[in-house]
Amino acid sequence: MIKSLSRTLSTLIPSIKYSASSYQYLNLRNMSSAANNIPLVDIDPSGVFKYILINVYDKEKNEAEPQKVIVRGYKRCEYHADIFDEVQAKHSSLDLEPLGGGRISHDPENKKIHIYGYSQGYGKADHEVTAKIVKGAYPAYTISISDEGY
Repeated sequence: MIKSLSRTLSTLIPSIKYSASSYQYLNLRNMSSAANNIPLVDIDPSGVFKYILINVYDKEKNEAEPQKVIVRGYKRCEYHADIFDEVQAKHSSLDLEPLGGGRISHDPENKKIHIYGYSQGYGKADHEVTAKIVKGAYPAYTISISDEGY
């Protein structure tokens, strides 16, 4: 089943964080500059590729709750773990936690992004949360999600 997210959700971004039972809002002023400088979305400009949803924690704050949730997806990465390894190497001053993964089909010509599938290694990401975050970075796009496919 495909769900279209037609309303603008950018007011929810960039203040989403993950908790065990729900996604809550967070004041970004409490973040260190390292966490604050990480873009919420970094995906390839077109094509079909794997993605992961990641919790970002500030090592200096030593808090149980993440400072932000980010989306990363690259064609160059064969496995979801390759994406995580790349992000971890780039942001070594932060603690990162993979929440799950899937696939993204990015069609810039038609301004459409489809989020679907799962990661064999990390499990299925919450595609609705991913869609909200991606919508903040691509407000003019139609974002759809599906639990179907790999």
